Amino acid sequence: MPYNAARMAQPEKSWQARISEATDALAQSFVESISYDRRLYKHDIAGSLAHAAMLAKVGLITEDERAKIEQGLRSIERDIEAGNFVFDEAMEDIHMVVEAELIKRIGDPGRKLHTGRSRNDQVALDFVLWLRESCINLHSQLLDLQRAFLTLATKSSDVVMPSFTHLQRAQPIIAGAEALCWLQAFANCEDRLYYARPTSSPLGSGAIAGTSLPLERKAVAEQFELTGDAFWSTIYATAARDGACDFVYACAMIAQWLSRWAEQWIIYMSTEFGFIKIADRYTTSSSMMPQKRNPDMLELIRGRCGNVYGDLFALMTILKGLPIGYNRDLQEDKRIVFRAYDTVSSCLTMAAAIVNSASYDRERIEPTLDRGFLDATSLAEYLVTQGIPFRTAHHIVGTLVAHCEKHGKHALSQLPVAEMNQVVADVLRSHGRAAVVLTDEVYTALGAHNVVRRYRSAGAAGGKPFEDQLAAWKQRLGL
Repeated sequence: MPYNAARMAQPEKSWQARISEATDALAQSFVESISYDRRLYKHDIAGSLAHAAMLAKVGLITEDERAKIEQGLRSIERDIEAGNFVFDEAMEDIHMVVEAELIKRIGDPGRKLHTGRSRNDQVALDFVLWLRESCINLHSQLLDLQRAFLTLATKSSDVVMPSFTHLQRAQPIIAGAEALCWLQAFANCEDRLYYARPTSSPLGSGAIAGTSLPLERKAVAEQFELTGDAFWSTIYATAARDGACDFVYACAMIAQWLSRWAEQWIIYMSTEFGFIKIADRYTTSSSMMPQKRNPDMLELIRGRCGNVYGDLFALMTILKGLPIGYNRDLQEDKRIVFRAYDTVSSCLTMAAAIVNSASYDRERIEPTLDRGFLDATSLAEYLVTQGIPFRTAHHIVGTLVAHCEKHGKHALSQLPVAEMNQVVADVLRSHGRAAVVLTDEVYTALGAHNVVRRYRSAGAAGGKPFEDQLAAWKQRLGL
């Protein structure tokens, strides 16, 4: 078979006229990205429709040609969605697959679609559109998770539990306040996603330097409501992946908060704590120990956080050594970003399901509330209201705690007021201060349930501040 005939026996790549040797199977398999970038088909077709509309507007194609291009692209999209489309790996990427099929279906008008366009700015636009859609999808999932925590906070608004610092008992809180803490964390993740959304269109940048053709970049941008600067540097537009980095960073922060929450609940589900119950369907047992109820779903959420961190560092590492302009290394960005998105999306779905099934175990929490002197800070603050400086009050309460431990008492409320007054008097005397005599009113500051009712500062984990937070979140989330 003559050489040219052999070349024509299979589809040509757009760049193949310059290369004298046909790509062998090994190289073709190595460079292809259609195996994973096919998920950009909707965005690629949308970008091509917008580009065709702009080409018709500036007179580079006719309206009839634009209509044929639209008809062809719509038919390709329908076939892909129906599962009736074969993605040819020989065409390397989604852009060439769609273009080759378009030319096959409509002929010469399809050959005009790439006018003034490079795969460099084409893929950059596809990625912008995908990132915007993915931000919206994750935003919706984050809202589902926030609503689940809000429901948990509402039904736990009368459960008192310890809080922890250094994993040691700290102060008593309303259990629902901890649920609102997680809600707040994921609301902040939602804000990061909002700022990670790309706002500018790179289409019209060409391969790197732009084009001599009279393209209107702004016209394409407006079709996608990309309100950012439509005239940014064409070199930057094809070389940058800032939006991808911002997106994966936002994903990594979501993963971090999911991991911290999962760790907390893994601890709470242990026999030693027993603070949280979740549905059996989100646990597994042991192949050897039949009594086990393992929080495997939470452990996997915690573990997958590391994968997303790896994706962030992988993307940043790819970018760190690239000269300006498009380089084929950038093909790898999609593999990384898609993976980060898929991981976080699946973890968010599982997290919302777990939280919706969860409840705080009041029967396990209540009997231990007098352990750890949770009301020590409350007593110190009560002494401040009696005119004692806080540092002195801190010293007094520390001495009272040591006194309790020495005499086998596990709660400050077990001390008679006379015994308290003796310690108070001794400490004040050592500080050169006059004695302050406490009355039985001091017991209103003691005991976990009393303490949470006394909280007054905005955002506090009990009392009216907690009720105000709960009401504000219900209004914000429409519950």
